[in-house]
Amino acid sequence: MTSLPWLDPDELWFPSPNEALEEPDGLLAIGGDLSPERLELAYRSGIFPWFSEEQPILWWSPNPRCVLFPDEIHISRRLRRTLNQGRYRITIDQDFAGVIRGCAEVREEGTWITNEMEKAYRRLHRLGLAHSFEAWNANGELAAGLYGVGIGRCFFGESMFTREDNASKVVFAHVARQLRSWGYSMMDCQVENGHLISLGARCIPRSRFLTILGENIGKQPGHRLWALDNPWPQSGDE
Repeated sequence: MTSLPWLDPDELWFPSPNEALEEPDGLLAIGGDLSPERLELAYRSGIFPWFSEEQPILWWSPNPRCVLFPDEIHISRRLRRTLNQGRYRITIDQDFAGVIRGCAEVREEGTWITNEMEKAYRRLHRLGLAHSFEAWNANGELAAGLYGVGIGRCFFGESMFTREDNASKVVFAHVARQLRSWGYSMMDCQVENGHLISLGARCIPRSRFLTILGENIGKQPGHRLWALDNPWPQSGDE
């Protein structure tokens, strides 16, 4: 494997995403730290961290890149029925800690959200860069959630979880609807999977992703507060 640059924690920089490896797809650099400054620079550059407990910090920029353009969200008939029933109460930033813990729950394949990662994103949340969307069931329990990073008019989805059937799809639909309402250009989904594709996400070349990122990362979003102002259902919904 081609040697990768090791990042010095005292030097804030990243190599160009175009220097990422083809195999494993998108691996760009090793090391550094998870400081808020480095994480913000990473997202602004089209790069994200992804590593497991026994590994050093790994930085990625895959090609192609999986994204959702908010107006391309696919709502199946079954999901639409669930949305229109108002089965879940959706909130933003009401339980970031609960959402990231839910995403980090150990599954059969383990988790990449290490304690170090959790602490880093909770710092980003306190600084107003990381945000969570929550779905609460009728008993007031957290049924599903999604968290990510918002900069400019781009939202970088990191992870989501569910404890009830279709609850994560309900959250995802609300995220897309709210981002569209606020004028966001795209939601970064990072790596393709069948669940995301079924909801309307698609893969685009990294070059196009970086172009869209560059055009929108410096724009002011169409909102000041992270609060749900476009809930589902509403009169006139299809």
